[in-house]
Amino acid sequence: MGFIECTSAPKGRPVHQPIGLRFSPFLSTMRSAVSFHLLGVIMTGIDESYAFGQLVQRVAPGSQLLRAWSLHGGVSAQVTALEVVYPDGQRQKRLVRRHGLRDRQRNPQIATTEFRLLQVLQQATVAAPVPYYLDQAGEFFNVPCLVIEYVEGATEFAPPNLLDFVQQAAAQLAQIHRVGRAHFDLAFLANQGKGFGERPAHLDDSLQEAQIRDRLEALWPLPQTNPSVLLHGDFWPGNLLWRAGRLAAVIDWEDAAVGDPLADVGNGRLELLWAFGIEAMTGFTETYRRLTNLDWATLPYWELCAALRPAGKLHTWGLDAVVETTMREKHHWFVTQALATLAAQGR
Repeated sequence: MGFIECTSAPKGRPVHQPIGLRFSPFLSTMRSAVSFHLLGVIMTGIDESYAFGQLVQRVAPGSQLLRAWSLHGGVSAQVTALEVVYPDGQRQKRLVRRHGLRDRQRNPQIATTEFRLLQVLQQATVAAPVPYYLDQAGEFFNVPCLVIEYVEGATEFAPPNLLDFVQQAAAQLAQIHRVGRAHFDLAFLANQGKGFGERPAHLDDSLQEAQIRDRLEALWPLPQTNPSVLLHGDFWPGNLLWRAGRLAAVIDWEDAAVGDPLADVGNGRLELLWAFGIEAMTGFTETYRRLTNLDWATLPYWELCAALRPAGKLHTWGLDAVVETTMREKHHWFVTQALATLAAQGR
C-alpha cells in the first residue's frame, strides 16, 4: 500500500497516512494543511542515487540499492527511503536522515546525538527506530547522516478506539520516562532548562502570551520535585506510528532532552486536546498517572510552557478559519485551567 506524507504546519513534521485511511477532518486540517505527496513518486537525483548506493555498500557490503525516494514535507530533517537487496536475497527498507540547518546550528553533533539516543532506546525497549549507521563526518552528502530502520506504520488521525489509542500512547510515554540517569548514560543530551525562551519583541495577545510569560517568569526557578528523565520533547500524535492497532514506534527525536517528565505530559495534553478533545486528554493523563509515581504540583507550569509553543506562529499554519477558531478556543481553555490550578495552589 502506498503512503501519503503530509507536512505538519508548525515544524514541518512528517505525518504518514496509508492511502484510503479515513482522516480526521479536524486534525488533518489542523496539523497537515500545507502539502501532500505520494511517496515513491519522486526519486532522488542521479548524483545522490550514486551516493546512496555507496552508503548502502558501507552499511551492508555486497548489498544492492534497488531504489531511493525522498519523503518530502519535513523541514527539521531531509529523509530518504531506501530499498535494499542483501546478499542472501532479502529485501529491506531503510531511512536516511539528514538534519536541517536549524538543528545543525543548534547542535553540530545532532546526528551523533540522535544515533546514540536511538541506541539507548533499544536498550530500554522503547518503541523507536533501530539505528544502523552514523556518518558524522558527512562523507557521503557533505552533511552528517544516519541510517535507521524504516518502520512500517502510519500516524492515526481517526482511531477506531480512542481510549485504547490514548492508553497506549500514555503507556509508551511512561516507558520513555523510565529512561533515567541512574541506569543509562544520558550525558550527551541537553538539559531541559526552564522550558521557555526569552520574550520576543512582539507578543501574541491572541494567545495570552504576555499573561503566560508573566506567570512562568514569576514561578522560575521551579523547585525540582521529580527525577530528571529522558524527554521526547515533541510528543504528539504526528510522531506516533501505528500498525494493526498497535503503537509501532515513536519517531522524530531531535528535540529530546533530560528534564521533568511533566514537560512531555503537558505538551501531550495540549496536543491531544487539540486533536481529539477533553476526554482523550483526560484519559491519556489518567493512564499515565496510574503508571508513574510523580509529584504533579508543577504540571500547570509545564502546561503553560506547552501553550507558548504556538504563540506568534498559529496564524502562519495555513489553517481553515473554523479549525483555527476551534484551536484558539481550546488553547484558551487549556491556559485558563492551568492558571486556575496555579491560583488554587497559591502561586
